[in-house]
Amino acid sequence: MELKGIHHVSAITANAEKNFDFYTRILGMRLVKKTVNQDDPSMYHLFYADEKGRPGTDLTFFEIHRAGHTYPGSQSISTTTLRVPNDEALNYWLERFQQHQVAHDPMEERFGRLTLSFRDPEDQRLMLVSDQHNKGVAAGIPWKGSEVPADFGITGLGPVRLTVSDKSKTEHVLTEILRFRKTGEYDNWTVFSTGEGGTGAEVHVEETDADRRERPGRGSVHHVAFRVENKEELTKWKEIIDAAGYPNSGLVDRYYFQSLYFREANHILFELATDGPGFATDEPEDRLGEALALPPFLEQKREEIERNLKPIHTTAQQD
Repeated sequence: MELKGIHHVSAITANAEKNFDFYTRILGMRLVKKTVNQDDPSMYHLFYADEKGRPGTDLTFFEIHRAGHTYPGSQSISTTTLRVPNDEALNYWLERFQQHQVAHDPMEERFGRLTLSFRDPEDQRLMLVSDQHNKGVAAGIPWKGSEVPADFGITGLGPVRLTVSDKSKTEHVLTEILRFRKTGEYDNWTVFSTGEGGTGAEVHVEETDADRRERPGRGSVHHVAFRVENKEELTKWKEIIDAAGYPNSGLVDRYYFQSLYFREANHILFELATDGPGFATDEPEDRLGEALALPPFLEQKREEIERNLKPIHTTAQQD
């Protein structure tokens, strides 16, 4: 039993409307679910992904209006990477970032792959990574409703990068509990892989001697989730995590998938999430993300929830 790769990454925004504009218009990702934080329905939870919202392609955001600045430091998910088909695509994105005045760095090779680091308007730390030589977990399919050409579009999540004060603690959790494999090193980073490996199934860990832990805010990452085949396997993973002595959430029904949460030894929040049933559970694929979707247990509160949310007009993504 192995984890299949990265499932999703969830981050924080202070402005859902501007967030929607950047990730759909500039990055060309599809909003596949406009819903609320199930633990606090007063805030939006937006899911951006490939054309169908396949597992491994979801970058999600909780809207916290009063979120302050992020002060980077250790014990953090320090960079979220996004896959693109090949090196040529990065040349397209470099020009696009220049055209739209997106803050970015020069292209750089990391672990044998060409990459392009950039920031969103809230200083979310992001990186495009080329799948030119990828032989692992298959990528998703770019959303054809985007102005970004499909040949260059974002195809899913790449390696998640963690910055910690004691790498050995995180390595223990990844290899001894979650059964990742240590597969390489570059610069100050150690690479761990799971499942079929490759761009969509890696965690890169950096150790820092910085005393300051990250102070999260808008532009920070809340948690990373790893892919599990189904609820039966998730139950077995709970047994493994229980046996290792890690407090956890138990199985949580998120309606679009089943989840389990726990904090690894450097206090980073990990989630295990099932591949299904998926985002088309309550919306047809051609209308994903247009209306406010609520899980059944919140449907009876729809009127109250909608009254407390600022409307975001998302049907334009299909026009």
